[in-house]
Amino acid sequence: MSGSRNSPSCGVCGRKLVKNGTTSAGRTRWRCKDCGASSTQKRPDVTRKAELTAFHTWLLHGRQPDHVIARTFRRSRSWCWNIEVPPPPPLTEPAQVLMLDGTYFQSWCLLIAFDGTHVVDWQWCDREKKIAWQQILQRQPAPHVAVIDGGRGLLAAIADDWPTTRVQRCYFHIFQTVRRHHTFKPRLDAAREIVTLTTALMNIRNSEQAVLWLQAYNDWEIKHDRFLRHRTYARPHTVRPKGVAETSTWWYTHRDLRKTRGLFRRLISEEHLFTWIDPRLTDEEHPLPRTTSPLEGGPNKGLKDLFRAHRGLLTEHARRAAEWKLNSLTAHPHDPWSLVREEHHNPPPQRPKETPVEDEQIGPAAYDTG
Repeated sequence: MSGSRNSPSCGVCGRKLVKNGTTSAGRTRWRCKDCGASSTQKRPDVTRKAELTAFHTWLLHGRQPDHVIARTFRRSRSWCWNIEVPPPPPLTEPAQVLMLDGTYFQSWCLLIAFDGTHVVDWQWCDREKKIAWQQILQRQPAPHVAVIDGGRGLLAAIADDWPTTRVQRCYFHIFQTVRRHHTFKPRLDAAREIVTLTTALMNIRNSEQAVLWLQAYNDWEIKHDRFLRHRTYARPHTVRPKGVAETSTWWYTHRDLRKTRGLFRRLISEEHLFTWIDPRLTDEEHPLPRTTSPLEGGPNKGLKDLFRAHRGLLTEHARRAAEWKLNSLTAHPHDPWSLVREEHHNPPPQRPKETPVEDEQIGPAAYDTG
């Protein structure tokens, strides 16, 4: 049967069809008055759109039609996995703040750029390295401030591609680094004091308090400068710390405290500690973000919940599911039906792989080869 939806024509003689009741399934039956051929009108596009809508709802919200068996549902919607999800278009204007972080699942890493409300861009990679971050940075205009976790690859990429962007180091990641060096209950007085100073960062609200914190940190360095110069010399039965060369005859005793001091020295010298209240960028009544928590509790949490709800997905399906989730969190999500092409639901047949023909053996079979 051919023709438009309201005036179909007969597929045998080409004459116009008329309605002739309904089938047992409730579909309209059409009949030709000339040749008597009877048929029903099919709309595969409407069927596929309904299947894609059900697939999208099941994938993002975990809702599956009650009247459909789970295995039948997955089989009939298997073609939906073939639809590629394009990344969002680049921003037309530079963002005030972008939060940048990566989340891992299986053997992949997903880099995400987030403006505090919507997902701006994403990139797949194996780990957070400079060349992977550059794929996002080169697609987006440089924001005024970037909130990061402190990865070296991201810092190098920002220095090359966003040289004018100010950097704010995430306070939560700073606290995690200090805690990894000294634990929650350090034994040394110097360690307890620097942990207290790190915790006090979250209580800062304005520039005056930031100046007082810097003075307190400077007092800590002066107070424990001699203590941090202590050395341990290589002697028999002395445990050599990990990372110290075998040829070294001595090393600093309090290496973790020196690492923490080096961390804060870099943050202060590079002005990555109090960018969020810099009067050149904002005022005290509208401070900028100082952590990547909105990204961790937003898109990253949504991805973890998605993988938890759909355990056992193939790697390619898991990646496609993550892209659909991120697409739903953008400012202007792509309509799934607008991305469908003919090859998605009707892929071309694949040629069977040709197996190489082994050289025919001449003569009788040898032992254990017959």
